[in-house]
Amino acid sequence: MVDIESLGLALACKVCANDSLPSGLDARESDIAIRSEIRALTGMQKEALIYNGVTGTGWRMVCDEGPYLNGTDLAPFPLAFYTTGMAISFTDQLLKHAHEAGVIIKDYRLTQDNFYTMEGSAIRGDMIGGALPVKLCIELVTDSSQEIIQKVIAKAEKTSPAQVYMNQVLNNTFSLNHNGRETPTSGVSRSVSQQPDEPTPHLASIRPLPEDTYCADIITKLESTDAVFGVEGGAGSSLKATQKRTLHVRGLCILRDDGLREVTVQLFKPLGSTFRFLGDSLLEGRAPSGLEYLAAGVGFCFMTQIGRYATIMKHDLHGYSIVQDTIFHIAPDSAGAEPVDTHTFIQTDLDEEAAQKTLFMSERTCFLHAAMRGSNASEIQIRLNGSELETL
Repeated sequence: MVDIESLGLALACKVCANDSLPSGLDARESDIAIRSEIRALTGMQKEALIYNGVTGTGWRMVCDEGPYLNGTDLAPFPLAFYTTGMAISFTDQLLKHAHEAGVIIKDYRLTQDNFYTMEGSAIRGDMIGGALPVKLCIELVTDSSQEIIQKVIAKAEKTSPAQVYMNQVLNNTFSLNHNGRETPTSGVSRSVSQQPDEPTPHLASIRPLPEDTYCADIITKLESTDAVFGVEGGAGSSLKATQKRTLHVRGLCILRDDGLREVTVQLFKPLGSTFRFLGDSLLEGRAPSGLEYLAAGVGFCFMTQIGRYATIMKHDLHGYSIVQDTIFHIAPDSAGAEPVDTHTFIQTDLDEEAAQKTLFMSERTCFLHAAMRGSNASEIQIRLNGSELETL
């Protein structure tokens, strides 16, 4: 397999996307349909094309893991993409409703803490991931009243698709292709959509657009973590066959003078590095939108679980990839999402039953599929002009 360095591209760049990619998406005209094509690279590295069916924009992104999964730590971990997507999606809706209410925001800072759990045994087959409620702290400076600000924030929560992913129960669907042959799934809900082509050839052919068509340094590594052994969350700790642990990811979102959203994400548990993401509104396209980051995070996390399960079980995978479809709905007073539809491709000398078990365990241990299996309402704290308000 190739690796991030040999591909020689930025961690995120705009690419020439194929307009026929999302042909299988059954989205209404007002909806936002995103298709993610993701392939495994060396180790825990992944490469994705995230295609926005509304704008026709394609973004190429790469993902890696830190020492806790014996990754090379060259690119952000999957949950960093999801945290970034949540923070930008919520911020976009807050700014939209603030504008509609005539609120002028002089300063803005969103601190978002995401928590996930993992427990059980991969060998016994009962390991499962979980997602806990998100904590948001919103700090605003404005001349508007406390009552208006609270209404704006409450409305933003209702109309942010990212919040819906955490609050709405979704029955996600899957298909399986084992060594080039479509194979029945076991233990997961079956996709009813036509299985697309395996995405590796298409991903290998993508090329970035001229750099003046989008922002430079969309994703930047700010600080590396050391590979510490023998401590909680240290090197190799997430590859233990039996687990009982909680993960903690923090994102800090601010508004730049050029209108871009800047999100700094740090992984506290396990011990991880710090990355900075730039995001834009859905239609501007100078950087990926919140929903594109959100979709990337779901796909990257699921892919990590495939590789992680295979490593724990000592299964040899020659290659694996997915094509994932996500559809979001945004209305004036609400938001929604369709179940995520994921087509999984696995190349291995293992038999069909082992491939089915790999898909089943990857869904069970994916933190972000877990987030969509249950209701995890956010806890929102507001600081208005330096004073703390009631928690929503």
